[in-house]
Amino acid sequence: MKEVDHIDNSDSAEKRERIDTINLEYLKVKDFEELKEIMIAVYPNIPDPYWKKKELQKLVSIFPEGQVVVKVNGEIAGCALSIVVDYEKFSDSHTYMEITGDETFSTHTPKGNVLYGIDIFISHKYRGMRIGRRLYDYRKELCENLNLERIVFGGRLPNYHQYAKELSPKAYIEKVRAREINDPVLDFQLSNDFHVKRIITNYLEGDKQSKEYAALLEWDNIYYQKPAKKPNAIKTVVRLGLVQWQMRTYKNFEELFEQAEYFIDTISGYRSDFALFPEFFNAPLMAAYNHLSEPDAIRELAKYTERIRDRFSELSVSYNINIITGSMPYMEDGTLYNVGFLCKRDGTIEKFYKLHVTPDEAKAWGMSGGEKLKTFNTDCGKIGILICYDVEFPELGRLLADEGMDILFVPFLTDTQNGYSRVRHCAQARAIENECYVAIAGSVGNIPKVHNMDMQFAQSMVLTPCDFQFPTNGVKAEATPNAEMILVADVDLDLLKELNQFGSVHNLVDRRKDLFQLKWKKK
Repeated sequence: MKEVDHIDNSDSAEKRERIDTINLEYLKVKDFEELKEIMIAVYPNIPDPYWKKKELQKLVSIFPEGQVVVKVNGEIAGCALSIVVDYEKFSDSHTYMEITGDETFSTHTPKGNVLYGIDIFISHKYRGMRIGRRLYDYRKELCENLNLERIVFGGRLPNYHQYAKELSPKAYIEKVRAREINDPVLDFQLSNDFHVKRIITNYLEGDKQSKEYAALLEWDNIYYQKPAKKPNAIKTVVRLGLVQWQMRTYKNFEELFEQAEYFIDTISGYRSDFALFPEFFNAPLMAAYNHLSEPDAIRELAKYTERIRDRFSELSVSYNINIITGSMPYMEDGTLYNVGFLCKRDGTIEKFYKLHVTPDEAKAWGMSGGEKLKTFNTDCGKIGILICYDVEFPELGRLLADEGMDILFVPFLTDTQNGYSRVRHCAQARAIENECYVAIAGSVGNIPKVHNMDMQFAQSMVLTPCDFQFPTNGVKAEATPNAEMILVADVDLDLLKELNQFGSVHNLVDRRKDLFQLKWKKK
């Protein structure tokens, strides 16, 4: 039972049924029978492999936020159980029964200093979807929110029995760390920032695969403070990941998404909450249609859009990150639009439109502007999205600010430096006048084999208001101009509230609404 049995990332999402929803929820006792079946399948070599109903009832009763499940399309895919202990009462050589109070959980105390992982397991059906990573990320956030010193657990070594005659547990772990031996469990734990503190003997009675050894694994909470602070009810520090995309020739759709997934994997590895792609990042796929007129070529590219949307949605769920897909051509009722998608990590998808198409988009492609503008509720606050040229119209940003927007995302594509400067400086103005953060991401390089898309210039940035709480130049972070890279930056939403109340100026509050008014006319 007991803290990660097998984690296998080999499955492909294409082999499973379509994912409509994926949610992380508190465990409920009514989930018992479903959990029981999963645990019997997950722990075939452990005696008494599943928790009893009364044990789960006790856990849920004493520490509900520590017991969570991930459900895919309403079906349990994984589960994590934990308690809070006063770790000073135990030695590093403790056994599983000691730390859990003989599985009565009498050792749990809200006044403890360590989050102790007592079990985590993934259904065979949903392996390869990084469910384990999602559960560990939740534990890390819980540890931070409860202001606990660290996460600790005894990690089983289920493959050790294969090497026990020739290797000590220490030598086995060192070879796993050096990648000389493949251990999917320990590899996964190490890749999720846990470190081995020591080896425990006689940890779990009856664990023949591990020879009753366990690796004492820890993750240190760098945000731990004394005295203990109250847990944050809402996440206020949001991590943004911006993709500065290099335009290059791709052989096909799969090669394009191999590069896209690489960026998502990298950004999510930093525990980012959002990944932002540029406008028309998929333009290289138009190279196959250069023999067609430009209006026909862009409409051929539009045939990929729904497939791109679905693939991004799969990746957002799999990597536990909200993805803003940039934008792409989209045919709707016979009209060509420039649209993008917000693929949330809970499996839901929302669409946004470019309202102001550029003169070149209208002339060369016959593209039309959309007619819908809205903010989007996310697990990190309310956001707005404006595509490129739209950020140069201050009314749109103000309308979104009036709906409570905290972060404005701007995917863009500009071919020259003066075009980029328009986007960049207008985005800076939106941050100041609307008291919000603005993240802009564009493409660099060139694709001479695609008509009307031959060159690009970009410098992706995270921009802020200009006041004492923020950088003096209003630039939180900036990428290297015209270089393929990612940009990762944290933004603190509490600073926006502070600015709104105590800033040197109050751009939102001080508007003379007795003299002028801004109103959205389209029903």
